[in-house]
Parts: sequence; C-alpha cells; structure tokens
Amino acid sequence: MTFSEIPAASPLLTMLQLFPLLTGLVLIKIRGNAAVALAGIMALAQMLLAVSLYTKFDIHQAAGVMQFAERFQILGAFHYHAAVDGIGVMFVLLTSLISLLSVAFVLVRRLHESSILAVMMMIQSVITSQFVTVDLLWFTCMSFLEVVMVAYLTKRWPTFHDIQPTLARYLQFMVVGLLLLVFGTLVLGWNYADANAGRWSFSLYELATLGFGAHDMVGTLVFFALFYAMAVRIPLFPFHGWLPAFMLHGNVAVAPIYLLGLKVGVYGLLRFVFPIVPHAVWEWHMVATVFAATGVFYAAFLAMRQQTLRELLAFAVISHTGILTIGLFSLHRMAFEGAVLLAMNFGLAITGLLLMTGMVWQRTRTTRLSKLGGMMDYIPIVGLAFLVAGLAIVGMPGTPGFDAVHFVLEGSIKRFGALITVAAALGNLVAAGFLLRAFQQAFLANPGVDTKRWDTNPTYPAEMLMASIVIVVTVTAGFYSAPWIALIDQPIQGLAGLFADYTGDVQGGEH
Repeated sequence: MTFSEIPAASPLLTMLQLFPLLTGLVLIKIRGNAAVALAGIMALAQMLLAVSLYTKFDIHQAAGVMQFAERFQILGAFHYHAAVDGIGVMFVLLTSLISLLSVAFVLVRRLHESSILAVMMMIQSVITSQFVTVDLLWFTCMSFLEVVMVAYLTKRWPTFHDIQPTLARYLQFMVVGLLLLVFGTLVLGWNYADANAGRWSFSLYELATLGFGAHDMVGTLVFFALFYAMAVRIPLFPFHGWLPAFMLHGNVAVAPIYLLGLKVGVYGLLRFVFPIVPHAVWEWHMVATVFAATGVFYAAFLAMRQQTLRELLAFAVISHTGILTIGLFSLHRMAFEGAVLLAMNFGLAITGLLLMTGMVWQRTRTTRLSKLGGMMDYIPIVGLAFLVAGLAIVGMPGTPGFDAVHFVLEGSIKRFGALITVAAALGNLVAAGFLLRAFQQAFLANPGVDTKRWDTNPTYPAEMLMASIVIVVTVTAGFYSAPWIALIDQPIQGLAGLFADYTGDVQGGEH
C-alpha cells in the first residue's frame, strides 16, 4: 500500500492537539467557577474544531492519500508528522465528543477540582495526537503519556480506598505492552536504516515500503510485538487481566471512558500494523481470530455471573471487542468497514453505559446489583439512556451497531464460514441477555435495600441533558450511518487491497 499526502492549508491538526493541552496547563493554575467555565468552553470549542475537520475533509480522494499533512523535524529521526484519512477523522470526531461528555459528567458530579479537568484535557490532547500521527515513534511516545496520565487520574480519584493493587496490575499489563511497542518500533526503524544507508525513519509511508515477505522472521517478530501491545489496550482476551479490577475499584466513569470508549488499540492495528506487516498479519490472523472468538464466549458467560454493574460492563467490553477483532482479522473489505463502524458504535455505547452507571453511583454510592432497583422511579431518562446504549452494543436496528455487526458477520462468513460467524452471533445474543438483565435489576426491580440514604430527588436538569445527548447521538448515528460509511470507504478499500491476493477479494468485496 503506497501513501501520499496533501499539505494542510492551515494547522488544523496542530490546533486539535494544542488547544486541550494548553487548556490543561491553564487549569492547573486557576480554580473555582473560572476553571469550570474554561473547561466547558474549550471542550465545546474542540468539538467544533473536529467538526470543521470533518467538513473540510475530501472523501473522494483515493486510498492512501492522507490529508491536512503537517510535518517538521524535532530531533534526529524523531519527527512531528500528522495527517489523516477518513478513519482518522472518525476517531478524532469520536474523541472530541467523548471528551466533551466526560467534562460534562465531571461537572454534573460537581467535582469542581480544576486538577481533574486539567488531566482530562491533557489526556484528550495525547489521544488526539495518536489518532492524527503517521509516525510510529510519535505514536509510541504518546501511548506512554496516555498510560501515565490515566494511571494518575485513577490514583487521584478512585472509588475504592486501597487502589494500589488495582493500579499495580494495570501498570504491569500496560508497561509490558509499551515495552513491546517500543521494541517493535525500534526493530522497524533499524530495518529501515539497514536498507537506506543508515538513515532511520519511523514514518508510516516509509516503513510500509520495507516489504517484509511471507515467512519473514523479522516481520513475524514485529507483528507479535505490536499485536500484543495493541491487544492489551483493546483489550482482547487473554490480554484483558487488568480490566475487571480497574473497572470495579478505579474511577467510576471518566478513566474507563478514555481507555475503553476510544479504541486506540484498534486504530493502531489499522494505521500501523496491517499496512507495515501484511504478510505476517495473514500468516497469523487465525490465531488472533481464535483469541477473539474464545473471548466472546468467555467474557459473555462471566458477565452473567457478575454481582456489580461495573464488573458486568468490564466483561461486556471484553466480549464485544472479540466480535470487533473477528471483523478486523477477517481481512475482508466489508468486515473492515464493520469493524471501524463497530469501534465508533462501541465508543458511543460504552461511554453512555459508563456515564449512566456513574449517575447511578452518584445517587446510591453502589453499583452492586443486589442493592439496586427501582431507579426508573427517580431517574427514568437515565434508565432509558442506559437501555439505548446497551441495545447499541448488541446491534439493535436504529443504532450504529446494527450496520456494523451486519458487516462484520457478513465479512466473517465469507472468510471463515459458518463456525466462527455463528459463534460471534451467539456471543452477541448472550450479551443482549446480560445487558438486559443488568437494566432490569438496576432500574426496574424492587430495591434490594432501604433507599433512605439514596438521593431520591427527581431527575436533575444536568442529568436530563446528559442522558438526552447520549440518546440523541446514538439514535442519530444509527439512522444516518451513510455519511460515516462514505467517510471510511476509501481507506478501507486500501486496507482490503493489501490482502486481496490471499482472500481473492480483488475488488475489496461487494458493498
């Protein structure tokens, strides 16, 4: 796959990265209502910038043409090099929307400490930078900063008194992933230097020309290093061990949203792994698919046994990322398209579920299902938003998950046949069961404890606004999916072309 780029007429990508970073630095210095107002205004401004990027993006450019390109050398082989295709634009839009909702949630919870808002804005800057860079070394450095800042956010604002074991487990998994990411990055840079008179480069454009062939040991080594690094962050079974405790004991919603709602691991596979080592991806795609299919059932059945809403959502994440990963490693155009749409749908849905769970926790100080019940009597709009987000995850019509799951399953059956596809579909069915069970126990069943200590006031305006946004965005994206399909069509065609010789999908699949 060859790449070219169109230079930026204005530094729009730089602005998308710098605005939240500068806002975070300012928030460290100010307090009170001024900090709250600044965070809200800048989160909204960031959303408008992302919309501007979308409106200016030309969806008719051919596959491999990156737009809004900006670059300059920093030190040696370390470059700032940013550019986006349709997939990048979609992830930037999702990042800005989820960050705006996260800031609003902090304000709803009345956590008016400017420091938490400062950290959140910096995390948004770092994640946006990962979605617009076309330099693997830059992506690696930003990944390190993201892991550190999310760890700080979790340590500073946990919901459990002894957060250290949870934080240690999270860092163990993430640091191993980061070390492998660094290793894979350096091996690629070294191989490029070896083939180009000692000149090191980590640019996607140049690394994609290395041409690792079939059964190439270096290509296989790079694939396994980068795949492990991305799988930990997706998270994919069996690399998910950090997640259940992190969800139960860590920050109630905001930190998990940044890790789970924004699929940096999925993006890393699409942007760097598949274009750079396509032969190794093909040779080992069945291993990744078996991991994913196993994880769908493993996590779905464990979710049925969980006693808290937060743990249940943790295993829901693992189960559904398995379906998403099956789509990625089907290596079929339609499945690629479904996987990217599913990543967007998943980001919206899990964000909605986590935010609504956070509102339930804010009123009851518990997410244990046996102690909940009857929440529809107090916050019906929150319950409705939880239900809509849950239905989006399982791909109900009217949500963005419907087209996404359909594309994944159709691409999967063309590539793998019935067995894996039926397994994925049954796993999705089990997921519908445990999410509906969670909704029933938390919102419809009789309360399991005395509710005198709960906040049983009618729905607050801020809660109503947050829940309404989740419902409107989810349903709108579901009924009007055509713009998102058009946005990613060309880059998906380019990815599918990498594997056409293996799959026989010469035209990238029927659409």
